[in-house]
Amino acid sequence: MGTKTVIAADNREWQVRRNIEWSTPAMGDEFEHDVDGGRGAVVLVISSLVLFWVLVLVWTPSGVYVPWFYWIVLVIGVGFFPARWYLRRPWTIVAKTQGSYELPPEHWTGMVRGGSAAREETRVVLRSLRTRATPGHADSPLQPVN
Repeated sequence: MGTKTVIAADNREWQVRRNIEWSTPAMGDEFEHDVDGGRGAVVLVISSLVLFWVLVLVWTPSGVYVPWFYWIVLVIGVGFFPARWYLRRPWTIVAKTQGSYELPPEHWTGMVRGGSAAREETRVVLRSLRTRATPGHADSPLQPVN
């Protein structure tokens, strides 16, 4: 997403953006427990699944009739987890300002899970800046960064 510029209620100019995180960042206590199999594990699992389905299709006798709706169920089953993985990726929302003569520069950041939740939170941040001159509120995922 591109950066959106908004003039806050206190006449400061804020830049608000959101970015998808392709790997889940480890935070706080999770750092030591963050175990990732890496790309090698992904390649191994996917190649094993492809080999399994090729073997199933090759060894199927020629007289077997497979109804069309079984193929739809197969496609939905195979596509479910990659689609879920993509739709549940974490998004980082960043709001920052250079400040003004009276007010210091600020930098707020937070993480939201899911693309639609990130779009909604970005709208909330923009509306909050226009009305209250601050990007965060009591239960907001955005927190100030020093």
